[in-house]
Amino acid sequence: MILQFIVWDVSPEIFTFPDWLPLIGDRGVRWYGALFAASFVIGYYIMEKVLKRDNMGIKVLDELSTYMLVATVIGARLGHCLFYEPAYYLANPIEILYVWEGGLASHGAGVGIIIALYFFSRKHHKSLIWTLDRVVIVVALAGFLIRMGNLMNSEIFGHITSLPWGFEFVQSSDPALRTDPRHPTQIYEGLVYLASFFFLLHRFFKHDIAHKQPGFIFGIFLMAIFGSRFFIEFLKEPQVGFETGMIINMGQILSIPFMIAGFYIWYNGWKKRQH
Repeated sequence: MILQFIVWDVSPEIFTFPDWLPLIGDRGVRWYGALFAASFVIGYYIMEKVLKRDNMGIKVLDELSTYMLVATVIGARLGHCLFYEPAYYLANPIEILYVWEGGLASHGAGVGIIIALYFFSRKHHKSLIWTLDRVVIVVALAGFLIRMGNLMNSEIFGHITSLPWGFEFVQSSDPALRTDPRHPTQIYEGLVYLASFFFLLHRFFKHDIAHKQPGFIFGIFLMAIFGSRFFIEFLKEPQVGFETGMIINMGQILSIPFMIAGFYIWYNGWKKRQH
């Protein structure tokens, strides 16, 4: 018998514009969009301090921010469309552009960011690992804010639970999932991302680890973020229909290569440091 749980009945919209306003009337500003935007604003100021440590100025930061923004949006959108619903979006390719309707995948964002930063690094005569060791610090914070956006949207939650911190997601888009308390997996993931951010930030500024052991920050980031994602996925409801009945779902399958790459990058950097 479930004795205690948390009723999560929060509107996904911060506010709605009056319906008499031209063009934007009766539309709202959503928590998800605001937190997504906040991840770039906060990340910008943190990266300013990170790059200042390497004697790089605002012009480079502005260029890096542009690369990151474009790569994140395009990569996350294509990742969702091609990894989770390829049949639908290949049949309706114009809807890939409908970003406002939702559907972003962190694995796609990861691939997009790595590709964009490869070109950024070449342009500025830096190694890709050098760039990634700095950028992923703020990416971890962005992951936390985005998961909080998922929480405000009452989406990407877990299976039914009798634990006292289970959430009853009253605002879920699926009426069948509104009535039972479930694992708040957005919070589980978000806390791992936030802890990773503080750990990596501390190692960068207090231990100068990016210079002492290139690849340490990026390797730890991949193992922590995608490792936690792999295990927390066991608690989640399927994101799309074809995942039902799978031993491991699409999110877990896509996490495995990132986890392996993270261990290899970290271990390779550790071996070089020993010598």
